[in-house]
Amino acid sequence: MKPKAVFNWSSGKDSALAFYKIQQKNQTEITTLLTSINKEFQRISMHGVPTSLLEKQAESIGLPLIKMELPKEPSMEEYRDLMSKTMSDIQATGITQSVFGDIFLEDLRKYREDQLNSIGMEAIFPLWKQNTTDLIHEFLDLGFKTIVTCVNETYLDKSFAGRIIDQNFIKDLPGNVDPCGENGEFHTFTFDGPIFKNPIQFEIGETVKKTYPKPKVNPEDEDGEYVFWFCDLVLK
Repeated sequence: MKPKAVFNWSSGKDSALAFYKIQQKNQTEITTLLTSINKEFQRISMHGVPTSLLEKQAESIGLPLIKMELPKEPSMEEYRDLMSKTMSDIQATGITQSVFGDIFLEDLRKYREDQLNSIGMEAIFPLWKQNTTDLIHEFLDLGFKTIVTCVNETYLDKSFAGRIIDQNFIKDLPGNVDPCGENGEFHTFTFDGPIFKNPIQFEIGETVKKTYPKPKVNPEDEDGEYVFWFCDLVLK
């Protein structure tokens, strides 16, 4: 009997490819999708995708969706407490594994593993340490389609928001930007591919600038901010 798993679904390309690889291995039964959303705006955290499109993804994949609602600007303690309660509730249904699309962020992996180990669950990383250039080409070769919903202006300008990822997009990326945006350079919404029964229909809305204060590591650090460009997607 295969172990049951919850999939930590971001709506983007890394999640879609990791989900596909789990399906192909056929050693784990994914029974549920879990997504963190901003409670106030009803959008996926960081990706900015409205929950209406997230729900369409889950419907097309054919799995139930758990939406973990976060406050507008949660503290680490608030996030940890809410995640701990959510995962404990999920574990109580017989689920023993939690799947992530992370590729090479060591600190994040350790954090996830420590949190899950504390309640007796196992973390699974289907894409771990794989070459990100190979991964993005594999993603496209499999027939997945994805659009950039958010860019960090530290790495990419506004023009990259709202672009479909294709070979031209990859060629246009500056040399310091990971092809999969693994350092937070950009985020995506995947709307078609082999894991979906049918494509997700949407329209492209306006592109909006948002700023967030930079966290201070030391008290003497100067004030600063991160600038992000979000391309709004609207359910058709």
